[in-house]
Amino acid sequence: MKIAIIGYGKMGKITGQLARENGHKVVSTIDPAIKSAKFKELSKENLCGADVVIDFTIPAIILENIDNYIKYGINAVIGTTGWYEYLQEVKEKVEKSKIGLIWSGNFSIGVNLFFRIIKHSAGLMNKFPIYDVMGYEVHHNRKQDSPSGTMNMIGDILLENLKNKKKIITEKLSRKISEEEIHLASVRGGSVPGTHVVAFDSEVDTIELKHTARSRRGLAVGALKAAEWIKGKKGFYNIEDMMNEIIGG
Repeated sequence: MKIAIIGYGKMGKITGQLARENGHKVVSTIDPAIKSAKFKELSKENLCGADVVIDFTIPAIILENIDNYIKYGINAVIGTTGWYEYLQEVKEKVEKSKIGLIWSGNFSIGVNLFFRIIKHSAGLMNKFPIYDVMGYEVHHNRKQDSPSGTMNMIGDILLENLKNKKKIITEKLSRKISEEEIHLASVRGGSVPGTHVVAFDSEVDTIELKHTARSRRGLAVGALKAAEWIKGKKGFYNIEDMMNEIIGG
């Protein structure tokens, strides 16, 4: 498969290296956010006939990038986070186009298995109202969004599956939390690739679900799997669609 890497930060470099290790051809590396002669502009010619692009850029340019993928008729894996208020708008554009696009706040296979464990656990906790739920995440000091795309996805899973919860709170609380709210906190510092914890707590005990990333390589493995999956497809997908096909809904 011919792949174009869009965004040449740490994730772009790791993904390109992994693609080559797995026998794929990286035909182009483009970083629209870096104004340098070293990096080409995002154009159809500079994509060099890629089958799929893998985009790990920044929120400020991701919508323009997606518009270009639609214009050039090239399928895309979107690992960039921090743009989700535009999901519906992008979905409508993609579905009117001839491309396939898959997005996720976190392409790690382990994290997506973690999501399913959280979903199942939340269903169990509906039968035991003595347990309340909370969560927190820790990320490196260069992380550009807070909460992360992963934590937003965890929040959505909890709201969809806990009958007594109606709202996610991510900011600092200077009041008592209501019974219908879930507090999810974010911490930034150091070089932590990513740690996410969901805790179900009662007066007598605590049950914690935790995922700890050891490196960004897990994200690259999942993004490459998504590129293989989206090749030749048309339509708007997220990683849940891919996981459903692999292991069942």
